Amino acid sequence: MPRITPPEPPRSIVIGGQPVAYQLRRSQRRTIGLSIDHRGLRVGAPTRARIGDIEGLIHEHGQWVLDKLAAWRDRPAQGKLAITDGSVVSILGEPLTIAFTDVGRSRWQFGPGTLYLRPDSIHPASELLEKALREKARTVFAERLAVHAPLLGVSAPPLRLSSARTRWGSCSHRGGIALNWRLVLMPLTIVDYVVCHELAHLKEMNHSPRFWSVVEQLCPGWKARRLELRQLARQIPLF
Repeated sequence: MPRITPPEPPRSIVIGGQPVAYQLRRSQRRTIGLSIDHRGLRVGAPTRARIGDIEGLIHEHGQWVLDKLAAWRDRPAQGKLAITDGSVVSILGEPLTIAFTDVGRSRWQFGPGTLYLRPDSIHPASELLEKALREKARTVFAERLAVHAPLLGVSAPPLRLSSARTRWGSCSHRGGIALNWRLVLMPLTIVDYVVCHELAHLKEMNHSPRFWSVVEQLCPGWKARRLELRQLARQIPLF
């Protein structure tokens, strides 16, 4: 495991006339990475990276940083969705009706436009729904990786499901890809964008112009899909 040093004291940088606080954490990584969540701007950097280089990268992506921080400030609180008999959720862009049943031994089963759940006092409906959607997500994501990977001249990489609060996907230096299971709550076109985004990291482990050209090769029109992803992310229900 790479050695990670404790976070440094919070720092601040001015972007477009606005002071922006950020938390810096150094480790034995190769590149500088930026992420934004409910805690604000967080920066991961190689152990010996210079502050000038770190803040230069922040300035380079300054508008992105400001936009993401604003999006988090304006983010509405996600309500918890009560799962009852007859509830409807959107799966891969299509409505899926939840139907409770006491028939059969399976805790859940997918039918045409319907997901049958058999909840009880030990297995609540919300728990069964999440497990069923994770199963669906793994199947669909593996299929989409198998479709898009050959277009890049690579084999479909190992897949892991993620439950990250703020990241829809990631690609490790070892070539494995993690995808957030909640993507199954979005249209298939959005799933494909995230799949292509992470596959592109197999060629370019950064967000350079060359990286985005690979994304364009795999997913023409990715910019519109990325925007839609950001909009839909605010509407994803919790259960």
